[in-house]
Amino acid sequence: MSVKIEESWRAALATEYEQPYFQGITAFLKKEIAAGKAIYPPGPLIFNAFNTTPFDQVKVVILGQDPYIKPGEAMGLSFSVPRGIAIPPSLRNIYKELETDIGCEVPKHGDLTHWAGQGVFLLNAALTVEQGNSNSHAKIGWHTFTDAVIKRLSDQRNGLVFMLWGNFAKQKAALIDPFKHLVLEAAHPSPLAGGAFNGCQHFSKANEFLAANGQATIQWCL
Repeated sequence: MSVKIEESWRAALATEYEQPYFQGITAFLKKEIAAGKAIYPPGPLIFNAFNTTPFDQVKVVILGQDPYIKPGEAMGLSFSVPRGIAIPPSLRNIYKELETDIGCEVPKHGDLTHWAGQGVFLLNAALTVEQGNSNSHAKIGWHTFTDAVIKRLSDQRNGLVFMLWGNFAKQKAALIDPFKHLVLEAAHPSPLAGGAFNGCQHFSKANEFLAANGQATIQWCL
């Protein structure tokens, strides 16, 4: 697996690509593909979040757990699906919160590329998954890589907003300097959380923080 990743990210993560764990990820994925297993997202989209939101342009980080497991859904951006694909339940609840928090009309599609282009880094903790098998690649080394990504952002950037939804994402708060960045925590937007995500107001809080720090706000409405 050759790492085709945007230049500022390549520089920020240069030491990671030569590590044994990263080479292990590459070897694992090559073996799985050779065995005929369907891996999501497709190879060119594995680093889509990085290629769409350069390191020096990140303003907000929204952390997901791993890619969608059904054909055609995963596109390398956490919570996002391509246009023409049914909007997943968690994203529907995110849209409901956008509506109540800042008055956005609920979109008819699930493509969050517009956010990514404004500096919203849509990162999954595991960047790949086997079709139909959630968290199947959670232990192949991706978490080591994405923990390094979060730590680089915390250490080398200032004034970022990290949105950590659900218990898994909240564990990543240990990697983030709360004196330099705004860390927002909430229940997961999944329907399994029983609506506990509702009312978190993370989108308005993010924009208030960005504005207070002299940065352009995010146009959340799609």
